[in-house]
Amino acid sequence: MSKFYLTTFGCRCNQADSAAIRARLCASALLEAAGSREADLIVINSCTVTQRADQQVRQAIRRLHRENPGARIVVTGCYAERDPETLAAVCGVSRVLGNADKDRLAEVWRDDPGPTAPVLKTPLPSRGDTLAMSASQTGARTRPYVKVQDGCDSRCSYCIVPYVRGPGRSAAPEDILEEIRRLAAAGYQEIVLTGVHLGSYGRRLQPPARLTELLRRILAIPGLGRIRLSSIEPMDFDRDMATLAAGHPAFAPHFHIPLQSGSDRILRLMRRPYSAAQFLNLLHHIQSSLPAAGLGSDVLVGFPGETDADFDTTCEIVRQSPLTYLHVFPFSPREGTEACTFPGRIPPGVLHDRCRALREISAEKNIAFRQRFAGKVLPAVSLAVEEGLGESIALTGNYIHVHVTGTAVPPNRLVNIRIDEVLPAGTQASLAV
Repeated sequence: MSKFYLTTFGCRCNQADSAAIRARLCASALLEAAGSREADLIVINSCTVTQRADQQVRQAIRRLHRENPGARIVVTGCYAERDPETLAAVCGVSRVLGNADKDRLAEVWRDDPGPTAPVLKTPLPSRGDTLAMSASQTGARTRPYVKVQDGCDSRCSYCIVPYVRGPGRSAAPEDILEEIRRLAAAGYQEIVLTGVHLGSYGRRLQPPARLTELLRRILAIPGLGRIRLSSIEPMDFDRDMATLAAGHPAFAPHFHIPLQSGSDRILRLMRRPYSAAQFLNLLHHIQSSLPAAGLGSDVLVGFPGETDADFDTTCEIVRQSPLTYLHVFPFSPREGTEACTFPGRIPPGVLHDRCRALREISAEKNIAFRQRFAGKVLPAVSLAVEEGLGESIALTGNYIHVHVTGTAVPPNRLVNIRIDEVLPAGTQASLAV
């Protein structure tokens, strides 16, 4: 029987897409291989949000082809949507599928055994289309990602995502509820809702729907363990969500809300429709309802024209905030976006230093947050080794990764853990009796 190997780059939406690809390939009588060398089919679900992401995908193609020259390599995802011809020219690639065609991968494998690298790129769905739900198959991971929304109607000046994902679309509430009931019945203890622009969920559905109302219905599902949200933009955050999370132990007290810049001048150039003060006000509102919440953010460093004063303002906003961790990204020009043409590129050395400085602030805030819980008991879900974090790792509701010492904990268990020791490199915990 033929075997496939699947590797994924990028965001949680890509992880959810890969779970759907995995489910379809398994339904087509392919077996998932333990490693790439055993596979007849290698699938690469790509990311293209930065130049570095593109480079990592190309490097992976070449490495996988060297390791298994007899396997057919199919590349899909956002890089395949943005620049399929470049990928088709990489040695070893058999097929390139755009985002609208990734659902056809099993069909392509079955019907098209040719050695060449043709491109299959159907136009992306139209605005207002309903997103079809896909069954999740985690591939031994603990937490399934349920994609309830795809695409984006915003046009941030630096972002390629709307061009490779298409306009905003949402799944029907009943379809989402059915999938989460299935996952809960299958025993998954934590489920993550994700979307490209999650906070816009339901706006174009008929009748329109709201993410907060969807969450209320999800929290009423019998047997639900824990529900967690992926990233939500600050302008779309419904403040009722914080109140809802405070009243339901099954709602993980963790929100990831991108800031991108603490400089209002840069935010305007980015076409981000909020101010730094509004961002801070939102975080303090969440903290007032959920004092123990984990609060993460994305910051884009080195946007064209970013001055030392702009960057210092960003650092100060982060210091003032109750954020508990940051994802720091250097600006990467994407052809086709407005910011790609902006003057005032930041020199690489300055960009590197700014990223390092902000990451140091993030590390300081994160250890201070974790130290608040030393000696305390927190609910957590145990993770599988396949999460890539090692053995005996658990994730608390407020997004602290802990190493549980003393007793091996099977994955996919809701447990109570006691924080024993907080170190810069990690957090040690033990099972609480």
